[in-house]
Amino acid sequence: MPEKKILTIQRLGFPWETEDPFLMSVHHKDAYPQGNEEQGPKVSLEGRDLGQDFTLRDGFRMYHGTRVPGFPVHPHKGFETVTVVLNGFVDHFDSTGSYGRYGNGDVQWLTTGRGTQHTEMFPLVHQDQSNPLELFQIWLNLPAKGKSAPPEYKMLWAEDIPEIQTVDSNGKTATIRLIAGSFQGKTSLEPTHASWAKDPNHHVGIFLVHLEPKASFSLPPISKALNRNLYFYQGDTIQIEGTTVESYHRIKLVGDQEVTITNASAKADILILEGVPIQEPVAQYGPFVMNTRQELRDAFEEYQRTQFGGWQWGRPDPVNDRGTGRFARYADGTMEER
Repeated sequence: MPEKKILTIQRLGFPWETEDPFLMSVHHKDAYPQGNEEQGPKVSLEGRDLGQDFTLRDGFRMYHGTRVPGFPVHPHKGFETVTVVLNGFVDHFDSTGSYGRYGNGDVQWLTTGRGTQHTEMFPLVHQDQSNPLELFQIWLNLPAKGKSAPPEYKMLWAEDIPEIQTVDSNGKTATIRLIAGSFQGKTSLEPTHASWAKDPNHHVGIFLVHLEPKASFSLPPISKALNRNLYFYQGDTIQIEGTTVESYHRIKLVGDQEVTITNASAKADILILEGVPIQEPVAQYGPFVMNTRQELRDAFEEYQRTQFGGWQWGRPDPVNDRGTGRFARYADGTMEER
């Protein structure tokens, strides 16, 4: 009897449940209105719990922002954030002196390592039209040795991210964007130096898949050790090996067999997270992820003592000028512009 290929089907909550080597994934989708002079919403914010505004109201949330939506300065240590922006912009500032603006298909890969502070603000750059935002933030764990690595971030610009189109036997197309990993002979851009995804033997895959109506594609067998999860976040239904799955579900699959996914509706968008687990103890409290409770206590004491390099930007929620394009200025002075 063939082995069952679907191990779990689970309704998505907030945040999305993940498996080792991933820690968490969140999907932010906000219909922000026109921007004001400060690049915040050009509407009244009365009645919102500013600073803790996670309730969808009038189509958007302010999150921890009070003027501009987003996440003002906060610390991280011991893991990585991979921020995939489908629509809209994010302004980044950090305690190493780096800053930038990215969006509309760009990905930021941030290894927090031994500790950093940073911001993720969502500037509403358009004053004459709405400012929709959609992004994923994925937390990828680091092994013990990576938790002492220097903080580093790298931009994966939309124009450079590999994309594969497969055509099935019915002539229907699937489009796969490779944020991390390999697929059908193509390999993603490299992540940061200390990343668990750096070693191809760890088989870390972060894929964005778009299926046109009735299109099919197949995931190859890799390893029994592989944790492989599909997040069907937009569409109506898909079929996996004959099983119908409704939108907004996580589907855990076996990692050592070929699995075919078919779009049974008008459109389907899927995020895939897969990788060989790190298999180390995880001690997490808020923005710090270590291996033991004592290491967590040490991390908090270190942050209180050093502020992970301090904060030089004058305000907790800095944003770039409205007319600024997509760019990254790194701590060593290197500049990338798009």
